[in-house]
Amino acid sequence: MTVSPGPGPRTGPEPERGRADAIPETGPEQQLARLGGSWTWLLGSALATLVPGIIVLAWPDETLHVLAVLIGLYLLVTGVFRFVSAFAREHGERATAVLVAVLYVVAGVLCLRHPLQTIAVLSLVVGVLWLVTGMLTAYTAVAAKDLPHRGILMGAGFLGIVAGIVVLALPAESAFALTRLLGLWLVLLGLVELIVALVWRAALRRADSGSLPGAPRAV
Repeated sequence: MTVSPGPGPRTGPEPERGRADAIPETGPEQQLARLGGSWTWLLGSALATLVPGIIVLAWPDETLHVLAVLIGLYLLVTGVFRFVSAFAREHGERATAVLVAVLYVVAGVLCLRHPLQTIAVLSLVVGVLWLVTGMLTAYTAVAAKDLPHRGILMGAGFLGIVAGIVVLALPAESAFALTRLLGLWLVLLGLVELIVALVWRAALRRADSGSLPGAPRAV
């Protein structure tokens, strides 16, 4: 999941520039931070999780090879979203976020390079990633006390933790069963991320309109 960094309250948005002034445009790093901090980037991340889940559930006759390719592409795309989003975090949290993004990309490459791997290996890769990222998301929700709608982010983290535990503790015995399990969790996680993106958009709009005492920092 792509998650929000801890909020950094500002003195208020400037009418001329809106939320675009949250991060000065002084270089590539700032540009990536602005992109990763936009609600549309969160929306893209949500769709990158939701769409593969729908495809997996709607395609009833996938082989393990096809499933591994779909999961590999999902991990690669999610890794890219997470890498860019990491630049919107505080420097103290950025290293961890980049590390998680790298893990996603590495896992995705492994799935694509070895598409005929066993069901157990595929379950292990996805389960561990969901468990770790779910814990990090929950930690963010607990630590970022000024984050709007922390409960939704906490729910997203909890769902990721449960998904990871279920995939790891209940390994599927066939590609068919694993397909249904992974597809279901991808859809659930994608829907939660979609809600987070819409909530973040609403928070940013309220901040720009001056209805909030301090503008939230985008993800």
